[in-house]
Amino acid sequence: MYLLIPAAGSGRRMGSDRNKLLLPLLGQSVIAWTLLAAKQSTHIRWIGIVCQPHDWQDFKDIVADLGLSKMVHFIQGGSTRQESVYNGLKGLPAVADQVLIHDGARCLATPELFDRCAETLQTCKGLIAAVPVKDTIKVVNPANKIIESTPDRANLWAAQTPQGFVVEDLLRCHEEGIRQGWEVTDDAALFEQCGLPVQIVEGEETNLKVTTPVDLTIAEFILRQRSSANGSAKGEG
Repeated sequence: MYLLIPAAGSGRRMGSDRNKLLLPLLGQSVIAWTLLAAKQSTHIRWIGIVCQPHDWQDFKDIVADLGLSKMVHFIQGGSTRQESVYNGLKGLPAVADQVLIHDGARCLATPELFDRCAETLQTCKGLIAAVPVKDTIKVVNPANKIIESTPDRANLWAAQTPQGFVVEDLLRCHEEGIRQGWEVTDDAALFEQCGLPVQIVEGEETNLKVTTPVDLTIAEFILRQRSSANGSAKGEG
């Protein structure tokens, strides 16, 4: 399985002057935790990091430290996530017929989630990891902040990554998006716009996206809990 990691963003909402994926998180960088999970997946054999050239050396140093230099390749990012993914798709090996796309900032995704998505992609054209929404969601008028409706929570899922697609179909959707001027926040939206089905794969409650300093604190707590649980399990053995 081929994996693309869009990593061309900045640290603006994190209050940082550098790419937030390079920030430290419990002894590693944020991107390192993402890469470690991909490395432990039984299906992923090729990883493309889509980033800006000024970050390449930092990312290459991290990749080398993790022993992933032969597995990881670098592709120049775009000015938006949508453009970066399109560049990533064009940078895939010619033999790639399926791809997983995973935000580098979702550094708590487990190898099992990558594997579940890779296996499900064998039976569909497109998928996303997602979890059922727990909160009551309100649709609000942006002008006056008045609630307009309350959608049925039973029909709502919070989208995550990985998202997986047949490469040929996703490329065609991106190219149609360029022609039509569509601006989307994930690749599933392009599939939907083109009338193609996207399947849900059960995601993980801990698969949060690290965007703010608070997210970093939560991520560290989750990683410490996992480390403690793994240590307990090994001790029992």
